[in-house]
Amino acid sequence: MATKKPDGSERSSDKTSPPTPDFERAMAELEAVVERLEQGELPLEQALSHFERGVQLTGACQAALKAAEQKVEILLRKSGVSEVSAFESEDVDVDNSADDAGDNGS
Repeated sequence: MATKKPDGSERSSDKTSPPTPDFERAMAELEAVVERLEQGELPLEQALSHFERGVQLTGACQAALKAAEQKVEILLRKSGVSEVSAFESEDVDVDNSADDAGDNGS
């Protein structure tokens, strides 16, 4: 079970994994993990350990983003905005394959 530290990040009661950092720290650590893995010079066991940490950090980042999205929706509803539309960016192609299950793209 995770508990909150004074800085807002979570501390896991699982002694085998490091505590979950706040979003910005998790992203910075995730970028470092990805960079190390992309170099391809780690022994297999270290690469697997780094990959596992990357998965943990990805989950933490996704949870933080989901919580922020929910807070924004609540604030918008309280301010009288009745409908929240999806953000569309010309620069980023987001893969919504989970949302489009059964849609073959046609």
